[in-house]
Amino acid sequence: MQRVALLGGGRMGEALIGGLLDAGWESDALAVAEVEPDRRRVLETAFAGVHVVPSPAWAVPDADVVVVAVKHHDVSAALESAAPALSDTAIILSIAAGVTLETLETALPQRAIVRAMPNTPALIRAGVSAISGGTLATDADLDLAEQVLGAVGVVVRVPEKHLDAVTGLSGSGPAYVFLLAEAMIEAGVLVGLPRDQARILVDHTLLGASRLLAIGDDHPEQLRAAVTSPGGTTAAGLAELEARGFRFAVMEAVRAATERSRELGRDPT
Repeated sequence: MQRVALLGGGRMGEALIGGLLDAGWESDALAVAEVEPDRRRVLETAFAGVHVVPSPAWAVPDADVVVVAVKHHDVSAALESAAPALSDTAIILSIAAGVTLETLETALPQRAIVRAMPNTPALIRAGVSAISGGTLATDADLDLAEQVLGAVGVVVRVPEKHLDAVTGLSGSGPAYVFLLAEAMIEAGVLVGLPRDQARILVDHTLLGASRLLAIGDDHPEQLRAAVTSPGGTTAAGLAELEARGFRFAVMEAVRAATERSRELGRDPT
């Protein structure tokens, strides 16, 4: 069994640990380095048998895969601490937003590095991640990275030049959906529904619509057309969204988040 060490025990790190355990990894094959004592106690309680330590250097010996799961401004320090203890064959899998392969390979030269962009539905094993390999990463390295991230959702492979766009689209995308949910709940209250009932209706509307998208072969345009009768209620609602620039606003949100990811890559401090 491949041994996995995580640098960072935040929400995404916690999601990965839980997903790997559910996927059949043994607890003693997993380690996580977390600097915050309170957070370490949470992880120790949640994942008995997983090695929870305060230093990256303590987590990485004998690890086959080292997942960099700290904030972008903490990546350099975490890698500097881990480097002396890394095995010669360890693969580095970074999920730090905006940190480029060039930056990672400069910090850890002559190592196989894979950069990834997961999203927060990984917390419930329903995430989607995109991965891209560095100059020394082989297909086998990408397979292993995909196996690790596959424990918390779907994985796609893209060239690194597309990872900023992935960040703006699927990385930030859950927040766009949550904002839509907030607005729909408020709209339900506005037209007379009790808030708790509006919440149930909205949550399950979004869940059902997402499942239709994910498990069927129909394009979103086809699914939208199927519920839009000429002159009907849905047509009236969609016309109002289009008139107020809904489609353009979504496109601009993705563009802005993509550009911010590029900015982080240029200046990761």
